[in-house]
Amino acid sequence: MDLQVQGTGPSAPLLSARDLFETERDLQLPVYVRLREDPDVRTWAAHYEDHHVLNISKQAANSVMARELALHEFAHMARYEEAHPSHTQSMAEVLYLALSGRQVERHRLAHCYQIANHMKDIYADDITLTVGPGQKLLAFLESSLAASLRDRPGQPPSVTAAEHVPQGSDPSITAVNAAFALALGERHDLLEADHQLYDLARTAAADAPGIDFDTFCSQFRELAHDPDPSSYRQQLVDTTRSYVVATARAAD
Repeated sequence: MDLQVQGTGPSAPLLSARDLFETERDLQLPVYVRLREDPDVRTWAAHYEDHHVLNISKQAANSVMARELALHEFAHMARYEEAHPSHTQSMAEVLYLALSGRQVERHRLAHCYQIANHMKDIYADDITLTVGPGQKLLAFLESSLAASLRDRPGQPPSVTAAEHVPQGSDPSITAVNAAFALALGERHDLLEADHQLYDLARTAAADAPGIDFDTFCSQFRELAHDPDPSSYRQQLVDTTRSYVVATARAAD
């Protein structure tokens, strides 16, 4: 795996992530790592015909999660190279199939993209969690969900939460985010029965009674490991439509 770090900043966690990733997987295309000053970047991957780009903020690269964040992005790159349906399916097509004839608020459309990203993350982390331990990832999901709940409408703002989510988090998408976090933990047997994430998830579900929390959790957890493009597209269409219908019903 050809990894080239561009910019000044810590490279050791990135190189460690590469070495760990190579114990199970490899990438055909080179990866250029761009260390960014903007702390809001955290991490995101871009894909091109002849290379990948891993953008990571210097703040993230200096964090205890640096190696795990890089592993996660390498996994996305692997899914892209293998043309996995979760990483090739057009979201514009999904929105047309799921929401044709409906008027949907812009922030709900953004939530639909977030749900699609959750499904992509499930498939990326199926790789991530074969090459590295899951406890740091679980702790990260737990803290992010706790921050969202602390910053829900009607609650006093949290300084810690501001690092993760906007103040006044929407209860509906927070419930879906909780379902994703719980599903990922259960999918990989990371959770004990008394794990704090269960309490947080119950709170998130209670804040959004219009969201069928158990169904979302089951849909994320039970995603087929090797779906064909048609079945994956239908799964994403159904999940997108169910979220928009549920939130529209709640608004009425």
